[in-house]
This record gives sequence, structure tokens and C-alpha cells, in this order.
Amino acid sequence: MAAPPASTAVPRAPPPPATGDRLDRPGERSETAREDRSNSESLDRLLPPVGARRSPRKRSTSQCKSEPPLLRTSKRTIYTAGRPPWYNEHGTQSKEAFAIGLGGGSASGKTTVARMIIEALDVPWVVLLSMDSFYKVLTAQQQEQAAHNNFNFDHPDAFDFDLIVSTLKKLKQGKSVKVPIYDFTTHSRKKDWKTLYGANVIIFEGIMAFADQTLLELLDMKIFVDTDSDIRLVRRLRRDISERGRDIEGVIKQYNKFVKPAFDQYIQPTMRVADIVVPWGSGNTVAIDLIVQHMHSQLEERKLRWDMAALASAHQCHPLPRTLSVLKSTPQVRGMHTIIRDKETSRDEFIFYSKRLMRLLIEHALSFLPFQDCEVQTPQGQDYAGKCYAGKQITGVSILRAGETMEPALRAVCKDVRIGTILIQTNQLTGEPELHYLRLPKDISDDHVILMDCTVSTGAAAMMAVRVLLDHDVPEDKIFLLSLLMAEMGVHSVAYAFPRVRIITTAVDKQVNDLFRIIPGIGNFGDRYFGTDAVPEGSDEEEVASTS
Repeated sequence: MAAPPASTAVPRAPPPPATGDRLDRPGERSETAREDRSNSESLDRLLPPVGARRSPRKRSTSQCKSEPPLLRTSKRTIYTAGRPPWYNEHGTQSKEAFAIGLGGGSASGKTTVARMIIEALDVPWVVLLSMDSFYKVLTAQQQEQAAHNNFNFDHPDAFDFDLIVSTLKKLKQGKSVKVPIYDFTTHSRKKDWKTLYGANVIIFEGIMAFADQTLLELLDMKIFVDTDSDIRLVRRLRRDISERGRDIEGVIKQYNKFVKPAFDQYIQPTMRVADIVVPWGSGNTVAIDLIVQHMHSQLEERKLRWDMAALASAHQCHPLPRTLSVLKSTPQVRGMHTIIRDKETSRDEFIFYSKRLMRLLIEHALSFLPFQDCEVQTPQGQDYAGKCYAGKQITGVSILRAGETMEPALRAVCKDVRIGTILIQTNQLTGEPELHYLRLPKDISDDHVILMDCTVSTGAAAMMAVRVLLDHDVPEDKIFLLSLLMAEMGVHSVAYAFPRVRIITTAVDKQVNDLFRIIPGIGNFGDRYFGTDAVPEGSDEEEVASTS
């Protein structure tokens, strides 16, 4: 996206050192603000007294594995690892996410400004990506230099720009990415990496955010946070001593030797490419308001509406797809369907016969796995020409909450099967399915994946779940969607979007009603199985069921 012209409400920053069009706070002069801030953040109360015993070194990482994937603000909770649909009803990608770059000197307040923008934007899905995660792996010699504060972490060569660019590209496309977890205490990457996803908005912040041309081309808006050098030094002292286990002498030595020269040589000149310059960081509410106004207009242009009506009408009167396999309707199978569809059936009987159908369904699904010829020897010493599974491993993934009821049946017939879970709910305001929780086994891309949901009506949740698996590099033809009951609408929607996904069920009903529930159907499977009361009209859980 092209940067907004200088005549718009969001001005382009002039080249430094000119500051005539900077977004200063009204009625406040720079020198006065500098004195106030210097007084309020004096070194006396930030640094430990002479002779004081320092606390043990704390481990500080750029991405904490234990932190939940959300950002709590004063008004709401914003999910940072989830997202709404990034594709249309055909399964193809819609518009890319809006990417914002936040640059500025070390400790200039970039992360604080990012959080203020996120809160003011009031969008539910956002990714906050820190450049600190992408420091290069140091050699033994560089590790020794870093231990004595002699390694320059503020030079462009300290960052893995190739990994940054590839990560941001995938995030903009809505794909999953693995992000390094950097340990500032040991100056190294941790063994475990963190998984993130694309979202409505991606905010990328770092001191060298504008130092690479390829990276610049991926950013839809570029913001430079300009904070006085004295304030940045005080903040850096506070952070590195209290959070990263450094001593005063080491921090000051590194600042004078590397941080300040790097700012003058590499960081401050990038102010020229910024669309907006924000003086004084988080205190400049005028600048942040202007940024948010412009972003709202951009997001409105990129808005994706999940078109349920399109799903309902796109495939009317079409024959059922070849990728669909329906369990043979024997008298036994039809008898079990009669029991679980009956509204008078007790919960115990509903659970019992549902489990029987699940077992038959999974046994049927396993027959579609690849098998190869193999020969074994029987206890009588005779050769037997048989078959064995030709894949690497089988993984089950349940769509919560009803899908998890199928897990015991899968475990009963697949020894040592791995299990993952996905939680997808429908947004009440937009009608869009949204991913709220995800737990998948490692290295799932090589597995045959059995995706489980008890009922599929529109196919919206199933499509999203399939898309998540594809984003984890699971081949489409290795995905098996299993459901006790499906509507024709859901079958067509999934098959049209993902023509190589195998769809397997025990029955297909022809219709859905105005609330997108299967007709004649089975009712709310989760309520009947778990014994929960029927939910009121329009509640979240009812909506989840209606878009499965």
C-alpha cells in the first residue's frame, strides 16, 4: 500500500533534523517537556544505592512461552494468537493483513505506543511482533564479546533480516509462523520457538524496523517514535538492570560504545522513510489519535464479511462430491440414528449409541488410509501376505467442544494416536467464525490427520479448521474430515473450497433452517451429550453449533 500523501490528516515525516510538522502535544514546548520528564525519571530513584546487594540475575526473553496469547488493556482482552477468517467461501485468500512498522531508538517507548494503538483501534485480532526475537545466533567468540559488553547488538548485522522478512510475509498471508524466543541474559535463542498467526493487524516493532528495503515494502504504515536521548538512557538503565541482570557500568559502557553511535548512524536516518513521527512516544495522544483514524479507514477497505448466504446458495442442486463417503446405511446404522435423533432419548442412551456410531465411523475412515503389501510369518512358521499402514503417523484433531467426544473412539482403534484440539466460535456481530484456541502436536505436517466434529451444517467451522491444518503444512489430501451428521450445504462448501479433503460421515441431511441448523437433524449435540441445558436464542454456544 502506498504511504498516505502529506496533505492528508496523517502527515509524512520530514527528513531530520527539521521538526516543523511533527505531531507535538499542543501547548507544550520541547525543552519544558524534557525538563519535566528528566525530573520525573531521575537516576536517583532508578539506580540501586551504593553498596546495595543486587538481586539475582533474572531471565528475560523476547517471547515468554508461559504467557497467554492475549493482550489485556483497560477496556478489553485482545487475542494475539488468534484470527478471524483470512479467506472467502471458496477457500482462497482474501486481502492481506494491515502491517504497521514501529521504529525508533532503544527504549523510546515503541512497545507502549503499539499497545496504545491496539487499544484505541478496538480490533479483536492482532499480532505484536518484536524485532528483539530475531537476533542472530552468536558464535563462541561473539558470545564471549557479549558477556563483556563488547558485542554490538545495535548494528543491522546483528539481526536476521531474512528470517524477519519471511516471517512477516507468512503472517500477512494468514499463515502460521515459528518465532524465535530470545534470552537476553544468555544472549542466545531458546530451544523452543513460539507459534503465531496472521490477524487483522500486524504491528512489527524494533530499532532497525526501517533498515531493510525488502522489509519496508511489506509495511503498510511506518511510524517513528522519537524520544529524547536522556529519557531513553534512563529507561534503558532501568530495564537492563532490573529485567536483564546487567550492572550499571556495563549498561553505560554498552550505551556509549554501541547504542548511541548506532542511533546516530543507522536509526535516526530512517526517520526520513517514516509516514508519521511521534515525538514523546506514549504521551502524544494527538499523534496516536491521528494514526488510529487513518488505520480505521484502511481496515474498513480491507474488511471481510463471512457470507453465510453465499455458502447456503452456492451449491444448490449439485450432486454430492466424489470426496464424500457415507457409512452404509444398514438396518443397524439406521436404528442407531433413530435412537440418537429421537428427542425423547435419554442422555445415557444418547451417549451409548453415539459412541457406537463414532466407532463405526472411525473404523470406516481408516479404510481410506494408504496401505502397502507386507509379509509376516505366523506362529506356525508360514508366510502371510498382508497389508500395513504406509504413512508415518496418524493424528486426531477435534473441533471443540462436540468434536472431543470422538477422541475415545479414535484412541480405541489407533494405538498411540496423537491428539490436537481447535476451538472455533462465531462472532455475534459479524457472523464470522473465529479461532480462539489451538493445540497441535509437533511435526504434524507429515501425518494423516483425522479432523473430528460431530455435526457439520454450513461448513464454516470445518473450513476454518482445515485452513489451520493447511497453514501448518499438512497436505490437503492427508486431511480426513469426520462427522456423525452433515448437511448437504456443509459437504458442498468444504468440498468446493478444499477438493482433496476426504469427507466421511454416517449420514447427510438435505436442509438447514434459517438459523443454519441441520434439518431434520440431531439437535445440539454438545448439550445432549454433556447434559448441559439448552442455551438461549442467540447465545455464543448456540452460534458455535450453527456454524459447524
